[in-house]
Amino acid sequence: MPRSPNVHQVLATLGYGDAIGNEVLAIQRVLRKAGFESDIFVQTADPRLEELTRDYRDLLTASDPQNILIHHFSIGSRASRIAYAVPERQILVYHNITPPEFFVDVHEQLAEQCFKGRRELGIYPPRVDLALGDSEFNRRELEDLGFNPTAVLPVVPDFSHLDGPPNSVVASQFDDEWTNILFVGRIIPNKKIEDVIRYFHAYQRTFNAQSRLIFVGSYGGYEKYLAMLHELVAALGTSNVHFAGHVSNAELTAYYDVADLFLCASAHEGFCVPIMEAFYKGIPVVAYGATAVPSTMDGAGVLYTTHEPVEVAGLVDAVVSNDDLYDSIVARQDEALARLKAKNFDRTLLGFVEQVLSSPRKPAPQVAWDFWDQFKRAEELFELQQYRPAIFHGLPNSPDQPTGPPKTGGGL
Repeated sequence: MPRSPNVHQVLATLGYGDAIGNEVLAIQRVLRKAGFESDIFVQTADPRLEELTRDYRDLLTASDPQNILIHHFSIGSRASRIAYAVPERQILVYHNITPPEFFVDVHEQLAEQCFKGRRELGIYPPRVDLALGDSEFNRRELEDLGFNPTAVLPVVPDFSHLDGPPNSVVASQFDDEWTNILFVGRIIPNKKIEDVIRYFHAYQRTFNAQSRLIFVGSYGGYEKYLAMLHELVAALGTSNVHFAGHVSNAELTAYYDVADLFLCASAHEGFCVPIMEAFYKGIPVVAYGATAVPSTMDGAGVLYTTHEPVEVAGLVDAVVSNDDLYDSIVARQDEALARLKAKNFDRTLLGFVEQVLSSPRKPAPQVAWDFWDQFKRAEELFELQQYRPAIFHGLPNSPDQPTGPPKTGGGL
């Protein structure tokens, strides 16, 4: 009697508390509850989650053609190269890759990784049995790249981290008669934090001097961008702009509790979980209508398409100064949130697993005859680069690379 297949997951990094990390853990809970063996293979993990993961190289020994591999793709990685080459049936879950041009002159390494990730994604259509976007926007992008079949695995966020008591220090600092404009998300260029600052500056100068702007989100690795934002605030002469950085759940709850409006200017989103957190906390959302944001908001909140600061500031003022309008926006957001919560994530996921198991297998992946030798050498070079950089930089250049250290990427 054939054994039941295992359904494992692989991804580059398992982060603590971020949208992808939460989804990966939710998928594992559903699969194990349904009786599947299911492990999570990663390159790196937050120290708080490491014990829940296995090293991505362990896939080589855990691999079996009868298994299914759920591959979370959000950036090019060594883990994704192994995922391509092993014989499992594969479900690709696409979390979107930010276009690299957002990071030029701000984070050159990430710009390169995003470029390589988008290029790497292009080889996957014939390899994948089912391609899932975590939003309709991401699904359409997969379809445009030639993936078939495609579908949506909806993001159904867990809001329990916002149900605990708020941090009293944050609450006492900002809970007053002033109007608090909030944005939650990483401080990175595609979020267009500079636009939020300009819109708030216009609001503060034109409509409400007793207002403050609060950014909640990590800026680690983007200190250059943060410095540019501080320079903009100084040049405009805008007062009461606060960058809280990475915060605890109690602090995040407090920031939502004191917020009067959530303002988003992001130019590129695959879903944008903080918008739904704002819905959950009863805060009206005013957001730029780009990429996945309109489908995430599902007809609720307020969308804008202008880049004129005074026009956006006028929208903000119209919402916070009119109680009836404010309440009607929150009511529609509650309806959208109810529609999202009504989606049966467990049944949808298991349906996709059954769909792949019952479908004809795709041809075995085509990899170079010396792929595994190349991969082993690339891993050895990477370890030297990480732990013995002096030796790494002393190695001779490869023939096709006249200057600089040896290349560490493995080809397919």
